[in-house]
Amino acid sequence: MAQSVGIKDVARVAGVSVGTVSNVINRPDTVAAETRARVLSAIDRLGYVRSESARQLRAGRSRIMGLLVLDMGNPFFVDVARGAERAARQAGLGVMVCNSAQSPSEEAEYLSLFAEQRVRGVLLTPADASGRNIEAFRRHGIPFVLVDRVAEGTTECSVSVDDVAGGALAVRHLVDAGHRSIAYVSGPPGLNQVRDRRTGALDALAEAGLGPDSLHELPTERLDVAAGRDAGARLLGLAHRPTAVFCANDLLALGVLQAMYAAGVGVPDDLAIVGYDDIEFAAAAAVPLTSVRQPAVTMGALAAELLLEETEDTGAPHEHRRVVLAPELVVRRSSLSAR
Repeated sequence: MAQSVGIKDVARVAGVSVGTVSNVINRPDTVAAETRARVLSAIDRLGYVRSESARQLRAGRSRIMGLLVLDMGNPFFVDVARGAERAARQAGLGVMVCNSAQSPSEEAEYLSLFAEQRVRGVLLTPADASGRNIEAFRRHGIPFVLVDRVAEGTTECSVSVDDVAGGALAVRHLVDAGHRSIAYVSGPPGLNQVRDRRTGALDALAEAGLGPDSLHELPTERLDVAAGRDAGARLLGLAHRPTAVFCANDLLALGVLQAMYAAGVGVPDDLAIVGYDDIEFAAAAAVPLTSVRQPAVTMGALAAELLLEETEDTGAPHEHRRVVLAPELVVRRSSLSAR
């Protein structure tokens, strides 16, 4: 294995002190042009790369923020990451992106990794509904911002979408189209987002004078296309099949759409479908998908900005904020059936 090149090697080849090399790297204007050129030439010849981890340990301040999401296979979280990365880059920081895969145990491992790496702070979409992972991480004193989750019971900042309002938008649209029996493909019941969207769906039914029995819930263990196909198969097996389905995210909705297509069930004529998130694939589906849009890129950027505000050395006390964004219903062909 090749031995790494250190700052002492650069100093030896350039014929200068270690302090001079450090000045060239960190304060080049303090070094004479001829000496600076000689040091830079040595750096280039040796392939020296500054140890960022060592610099951070000396400064006690990292240039990396962590981002831990539920599922990087979901384009919604890819967009959240894009927004966070954009805001971090403008501040001269990088982002370490990790995927909990909706697993509380994997979430705990990544939070421990962030603590070991002494990241500047963490953007977190929790997988652990109990809150134990957050409590354990809080002991490290590393700031964090909750993303796609309201900061209930915590004092930290959060950026989320009003999922109760989003669920109501979806089901109100279906009720206005004449549907009186609606399925909710809900995902893991431990996730706040899933529960809030269900609450909004029930609110919309109540507004229309319909009881909670008008909503047939089909829970799934995951929020992906395969789980949606499984839910679609269960939906097809119901003795009294609902005429519409609201899905907790677009991946589930796309899976339901695949199951209906395979079974010869027409969408939207035999079954209307509404998803949630409005990922790019929603509009590109075989039957373009009606969806509740979340401003994912904006969400990621705002969360990163809140974390940057909290970790900047301004001397002023940081005030935690809870930012709740408004969802938007985007109507496409998958729900445009006449009842």
